[in-house]
Amino acid sequence: MKRRTLLAVALLSLVAFVGTAYAVTYITIASGGIGGTYYPLGGVMAEILTKAGIDVKATSRATSASRENCRLVASGRAHIGMSMGSTLYQAYTGTEAFEEDGALPLRILMHMYPAPHHIVTTKGTGITKFEDIIGKKVSVGAPGGGDQVLTNMILEAAGIDPNKDIKKQQLTQPEGVMALKDGNVDVVFWNFATPGSAVLEVAAVRDIVMIPIPQDVVDKVVEKFPFMFPYKIPKGTYPGQEEDVLTVADGNFLAVNKDMDEELAYKLVKTIIENREEIMQSIPQAEHFVPEEASIAIIPVHPGAAKYFKEHGIEVPVE
Repeated sequence: MKRRTLLAVALLSLVAFVGTAYAVTYITIASGGIGGTYYPLGGVMAEILTKAGIDVKATSRATSASRENCRLVASGRAHIGMSMGSTLYQAYTGTEAFEEDGALPLRILMHMYPAPHHIVTTKGTGITKFEDIIGKKVSVGAPGGGDQVLTNMILEAAGIDPNKDIKKQQLTQPEGVMALKDGNVDVVFWNFATPGSAVLEVAAVRDIVMIPIPQDVVDKVVEKFPFMFPYKIPKGTYPGQEEDVLTVADGNFLAVNKDMDEELAYKLVKTIIENREEIMQSIPQAEHFVPEEASIAIIPVHPGAAKYFKEHGIEVPVE
């Protein structure tokens, strides 16, 4: 009888040990719609995390992107959410689109890649600097779109009235490409990750000129809109671009709930960044998955992620 009891205890202990050793944490990544960058990136990240040997099984789900993702993470219906910085900042502060929600309990896991604002013209226009756009035909982006929202921030900081100081056009990105190629518009404002296919399409048939934003305008934008940050589009990004181009960028972030386990957050960010090369094979934007860029913060960073960045000599804001 005693022997049976000891055997039973031993078996229970073994089961408990095995269960602990192989406990798996299930992670859901809220990505975006099919056709965008978020959706395939979420799939690749889920695959990387699942096979990394960190006892995580991750899946990615299609969503309507930033706004929905912030709400999913805040409510616990997703563990990681992809979001534009402007949306994430509003969710964290409970402003604008999130006034009815109130401030959501979100933290940054990492910054993924920047979406710098592009100001593009062609050599035939004679425009070489920002102030040259006054009086010209300028596309500020489609009505209600993200391009136009960010363009208006920049024009306001520069003291330019889009309804008086320029001949305002409101074109979608494909419309802007055609108009710039055909000479029906002088300048377009676009916002996307580099290299942008719209710019490359114009550059295939026209000599393009990338217009920098003056430093004082950049400073004003960043001061008024904390989710924006200074950014230089590296020389050589586009054909004929011989110098870095100063602009402002909205970021794309991975957000998590503030209550996520610290060790889990640490493992997640470490695994994603250290598998950057593999992710780049599918998603070129993963070239930005390095500690220096991944640590960009517009709201507090999760303590687990902050621990990883600190190991690389980078201090980030933690609440």
